[in-house]
Amino acid sequence: MKMIDVGAKPKTERVAVARGFVAMSADTVGRIRAGEVEKGDVLAAARLAGVMAAKKTPDLVPLCHPIALSAVDVSAVPGPGGVAVEATVRTVDRTGVEMEALAAVSAACLTIYDMLKRYEKGMSITAIELIEKKGGRSGHWTRGPAAPPDRRRGSGSRSRRTRGG
Repeated sequence: MKMIDVGAKPKTERVAVARGFVAMSADTVGRIRAGEVEKGDVLAAARLAGVMAAKKTPDLVPLCHPIALSAVDVSAVPGPGGVAVEATVRTVDRTGVEMEALAAVSAACLTIYDMLKRYEKGMSITAIELIEKKGGRSGHWTRGPAAPPDRRRGSGSRSRRTRGG
C-alpha cells in the first residue's frame, strides 16, 4: 500500500458534492421540526459534524491526502420519510475532495442517527453517494437524477461525465 504521489500535478480548483439520507418515521421527523429532541438541535449538530469530518478525513481514511479545504457546506433538510443530507467541499489543490464530501455526509447522517436513536430504533442510513465532481484531469462528472428515497438502494443511477467544464 502507498499514498499516491500527487506532487507533479498542478493545483486547480476542485469541488465535490455528496448526499445521503436518514430514513425515519413521520413522528421522528416531526420531533426534529418541533425541536423536541432531548440532545438538542439535530440539524445544527449534523451540519457541524459534517464540517468536522471533512476536516478530519485524512485521519479517518488511510492513504487519503491531507488537503487545505477552502469551504465545506453541509445541509440537513427534514422531509417526507427522513432527513436529506448534502455536502459541498471546495479546495484549490492537487487532488480532489470526493472523500471529504463523502466523510461529511457520513458523519452528518451518523449524528442524526445518534441523536434520534432513543426515539426510533428502525431508522436507516441510505444512499450515501458522490453526485458531482469538478476539477482536475477528469473534468466535470455528475450522477444522474436521484431516485426517491424509498427506492434509492441499488438504484443503479446513471452517470454523465464531461471534460473541461
